[in-house]
Amino acid sequence: MASALARNGLLETQWHHHPIHSIWRSSLRRSIPDPVTAPNNIGNHLHHPKSFSRFTHSTFRKAKEPEFSAPRMLSSRFSSRASSSPQKSGLVGWYLGMLKARPISTKSITSALIYTAADVSSQTIVGESSEQYDLIRTLRMAGYGMLILGPSVHYWYNFMSTVFPKRDLLSTLKKMALGQTLYGPTMTVIFFSVNAALQGESGSEIIARLKRDLLPTMINGIMYWPLCDFVTFKFIPVHLQPLVVNSFSYLWTVYITYMAGLTKVGAS
Repeated sequence: MASALARNGLLETQWHHHPIHSIWRSSLRRSIPDPVTAPNNIGNHLHHPKSFSRFTHSTFRKAKEPEFSAPRMLSSRFSSRASSSPQKSGLVGWYLGMLKARPISTKSITSALIYTAADVSSQTIVGESSEQYDLIRTLRMAGYGMLILGPSVHYWYNFMSTVFPKRDLLSTLKKMALGQTLYGPTMTVIFFSVNAALQGESGSEIIARLKRDLLPTMINGIMYWPLCDFVTFKFIPVHLQPLVVNSFSYLWTVYITYMAGLTKVGAS
């Protein structure tokens, strides 16, 4: 028994002095950090520029991520709200909605209102007293604007946008030429003829009126409408073109309602 213990103690002493034992102890110390000196290892980054730059880069990147994500979320929400809330507010928004839902009736009512206002202005400018105001004449102009001009303007400008879909200079000039040579003269003849017929004039009297009033009206139209047509066809979307044309036609309607209110010409 004593010899066995002595032999084990000798083996243990030999193992502690063996080179392999010293290597094993040193590797074991490196693998297990010292709790006292471990916090000081952070300071080693300060003495090594490469490790310090990697440390600061990762730290600042983590710190900056929330700062950029929040503004992006706010800006995306703001842009989505701005895009989802179009410029449809008040009377303009209501009118644009009506143009989309009921385009023909909306344009017809618009034409009727403009012709009514233009005829009232025309009678006010020309008339000497309020007793000369002709309500029947104003109703004729409003009916023409609602039943004839409003629908015709809708179909004409849609036709022009279909035939010439572009809004370049050449297409604009073509639309202007067709308007001055086809649409404008046709609507002027219809306007004078319908207005005269509603006043009880005969066919010969209507023809005489056209011979007297049509050419001066067309000459004045050539001086007024080309610039209006250029602005309309070049810069205005097709669904808003009738509104812009009706706005331009206010002054023109004051003039032609005056021409239509002239006394009839006797048949010769």
